[in-house]
Amino acid sequence: MLPRSIGRIASVTGSKAILLLDVTHENDPKSRADRPEMGTLLAIDAGATTVLATVSALSVPVPAHGTEQEIRIAELGLVGELKKAPDGRPVGFNRGTTTYPTLGDRVRFATKYELQLTYAGNDKECVRIGSIRQDSAIPAMIRVDDLLGKHFAVLGTTGTGKSCSTALILRAILERNPNAHIVLLDPHNEYATAFGDRAEVISPRTLQLPLWLLNFEEAVEVLVGDTERKGEIEILQDLIPLAKARYSAGRNSDPQKLRKPGLDGSKFTVDTPVPYRISDLTNLIDERMGKLENRRDLAPYRQLKTRIETFVQDGRYAFMFGSVTVYDGMAQVLSRVFRVPVNGKPITILELTGLPPEVVNVVVSVLCRMAFDFALWGEGKVPVTVVCEEAHRYVPLNSQMGFEPCKRAIAKIAKEGRKYGASLCIVTQRPAEIDPTILSQCNTVFALRMSNERDQAIVQSAVADTGTGMIEFLPALGAREAIAFGDGVPIPVRIKFDELPANALPRSTTARFSEKWQESLGDEAFLEAVVERWRAAGVCGQLDAASQAQLFAESVSLPASVGLPRRAEPALTERFGLERAQPEPAPERTHVDRQGHEFDTRRAPAPEPQGHPVASAPREPMAAPRVELRRPLSPSDVPRTAPASSGFLSRNEPPSLSQADAASAPSNPRLALRERLLKPTIPR
Repeated sequence: MLPRSIGRIASVTGSKAILLLDVTHENDPKSRADRPEMGTLLAIDAGATTVLATVSALSVPVPAHGTEQEIRIAELGLVGELKKAPDGRPVGFNRGTTTYPTLGDRVRFATKYELQLTYAGNDKECVRIGSIRQDSAIPAMIRVDDLLGKHFAVLGTTGTGKSCSTALILRAILERNPNAHIVLLDPHNEYATAFGDRAEVISPRTLQLPLWLLNFEEAVEVLVGDTERKGEIEILQDLIPLAKARYSAGRNSDPQKLRKPGLDGSKFTVDTPVPYRISDLTNLIDERMGKLENRRDLAPYRQLKTRIETFVQDGRYAFMFGSVTVYDGMAQVLSRVFRVPVNGKPITILELTGLPPEVVNVVVSVLCRMAFDFALWGEGKVPVTVVCEEAHRYVPLNSQMGFEPCKRAIAKIAKEGRKYGASLCIVTQRPAEIDPTILSQCNTVFALRMSNERDQAIVQSAVADTGTGMIEFLPALGAREAIAFGDGVPIPVRIKFDELPANALPRSTTARFSEKWQESLGDEAFLEAVVERWRAAGVCGQLDAASQAQLFAESVSLPASVGLPRRAEPALTERFGLERAQPEPAPERTHVDRQGHEFDTRRAPAPEPQGHPVASAPREPMAAPRVELRRPLSPSDVPRTAPASSGFLSRNEPPSLSQADAASAPSNPRLALRERLLKPTIPR
């Protein structure tokens, strides 16, 4: 039984219509139930179809005085139609209108069956994310293919529930698609708890993104930083292909390593994603410096080398510079980041907190560029979705801000990714500060509460259908409410998101000041723990060779046996004159203590004998403290006398001891000192 009509059509203009509401008695309870509200879905019977329209505005042009009957009108937006079967029963919803209502057609509320047919759609292609505002019993569904294939955005002011809404949408998609491939860029480390065991969480400590995976623009941003320093940029442009060719030649000459066909070392470019060693790059810089005589020409080489050495010694850059060996693990990196195979973890969460601010945009640029290239060269067989949280950081409206290659990488996914299976999700609280070109490519938008007029204007400009009238709801939306419009939803609708379980909430709740300020924390152990975590964030990744090899093997899913030979040492050991890695300290030492102990041990110089100063290697310009490299001493340099209490050899004593004496007195301190002085520190 259809509801009674509430008025008749008085005007039709394109996709809009004017409804003249019937005059009702104010005290009649039925009249109150028949009054439409903003966003209400109404039905207009028009022959073989039922036209659906949403209420976008209500008004009284001329208020009545006394006993006069006032005129009440409602502005409608035509959103779609329901086709009817021969028996008159609606059978399917189509977006758009092929049959327009005529003047005088009666208008009524849509029935529950019509609402369900419109909003629920085909259960096989849709997933539930909440309920509609008009009837909480009707589920709010999203079309997964249209949502991901044409990109979507989650917009809203801080504190309105963007993180929870994003987690809810992704969890709903993963429930129906357990073998998905989603990469989530998490700048605040808040999403790991929302997905549990289904997420592969990559932190700065476990991230492996070697320098050779960067293209030339990204490498310049890291190694040079300032695009105005043309000299250093030209040096990198010349030397990086040579370093790649040198590494390729070394692999060809090693019979134990398989050479992949199809790569010609003489044809490498600065953007070819093949490995090269940092040590080869610095050696090439040294070779170029040795051929130059003008000191002015040496300046860019020295600055570039100093910057590289600084990054190598900085533990925060260990994910990019800390690998002691160069391993062609591009396939393993792609496997881990893009979940191929899935292995029960369809989403990768990259936690960006802890990465140096100077390289965050570079890391995002690399991942977004790799996502597009992976989808392109994978011929669309493995569709990938990139979720860009806090997107205004990476694609700002101001051309002077952000990192241009990062903006281009995200824009490329937004413009061309649909053709190859790369989709994009933009999450931000500042839509007015995002590049409008990228935001306009998001065909589905979930707009939460917004009070800023500029943000509302941006959202309104992004609406390409008849849902513009619903933008007026944005400042008045409640908790977990949003206006959804675009290809991912059947029609523009006001929805209320489902509530996430307590164990699946992101760590984005607002701090409870009034609760925390009721007690005092005066324990010094708390401050010591804070300081230790604070300092550990700056030295993470400074591991010895064995630990780095094991960590890299785990990060790229290699067997535990794959690692370094014992004779392998960091490439920078010879360059910087550091001693060999010391044995790992006792287990009870903390990570920070071990770092400080090893550094102090290497930094302490050996005592110099009287009258025989030991020549030290010339210092090279560096930003961090260095350890002096002492050349091996010849027997003539060994002092022959010293006070008995000092442990040095006497001047009148023979320069060497017999084997018998050495065997009979293994604990002789003078002999131990002589052996230590004669032993080379580093084989040159």
